[in-house]
Amino acid sequence: MFSFYSRIVVAYDGSSLGKKALEMAKALAKQDDRIEVNVLYVLNPKYLGSEFGVYEMLLENQKEKIKKTLDDAKSVMEELKNPKDYVVLNGNPAEMIIEYSKKKDVDLIVIGSRGLSTIKEIVLGSVSHNVVQHAHCPVLVAK
Repeated sequence: MFSFYSRIVVAYDGSSLGKKALEMAKALAKQDDRIEVNVLYVLNPKYLGSEFGVYEMLLENQKEKIKKTLDDAKSVMEELKNPKDYVVLNGNPAEMIIEYSKKKDVDLIVIGSRGLSTIKEIVLGSVSHNVVQHAHCPVLVAK
């Protein structure tokens, strides 16, 4: 079957919208078993106390959560015959998703939306908003 995409990145954090994004990426990948799917889990050191010198201790506590989250993603994607990769990155989530996608020359990024109102989105910013604004390729936002 013909597909516009040969490499897809899906940002997955275990949230309900992350799961929806994962299912959307899975549905797209089912079109052709040559489509490569890269599942990204991005750890943001800013929220793990890196500024206060406790990052390593908190990271150790997060390892089980990361493993469970990636295991959940693997179980969802298990039936796909497509090439798959599961990657954990550290840094600003939007920047890491964009950087990884450029490096891998992906055709599509699939990401969940937090559904913030316009005012909150302007004040707080959001990962999905930043990815949509700065990605080099199309972005599919799951709502």
